[in-house]
Amino acid sequence: MSLISRLLGKSPDSREVVRPLWHRIVEIAREKPWYAECGVADTVPGRFDTVTLVLALVLLRMERDKVSDDRLINPSVRLTELFVDDMDGQLRQSGVGDLVVGKRMGRLMSVLGGRIGALREALPEDDAALAAALQRNVTLVEGAQAGRLAARVRALHAAIDALSNDDLLAARIAR
Repeated sequence: MSLISRLLGKSPDSREVVRPLWHRIVEIAREKPWYAECGVADTVPGRFDTVTLVLALVLLRMERDKVSDDRLINPSVRLTELFVDDMDGQLRQSGVGDLVVGKRMGRLMSVLGGRIGALREALPEDDAALAAALQRNVTLVEGAQAGRLAARVRALHAAIDALSNDDLLAARIAR
């Protein structure tokens, strides 16, 4: 914190700590195989699905260790706030008016919560259960594509799960 910030009583935005992790989540969600190989629709709703899918995996990882390492509680909240800020900005940029943004944000948060719940239940199960959950939760994924998507999600989940808390917070998610 700079001297001027300390003198003026301004503290740095605590979301800045997790901003690199948010950017890494979005970067992973933009990778072409999600769309070209796994059948996620390359549309605004499909990209939203992929962002929430990757974010859900990261939040589940943070949830796993927040009991043993309370350093993950605040970052998981800040990460969710960045998601909300980004989606709010995207809605406004696409022309959604102030009166409707709140309702849409409520629906988007509900989708994220549902995705986290579906993954929490399906990841410990077999690939068929995960593929079925993904087919219900991701835009336009069908048949064999659901199996490829499930394999990609499992691989990403394993990579995120294997990270130390410090590596996770530093956005060192390898792909």
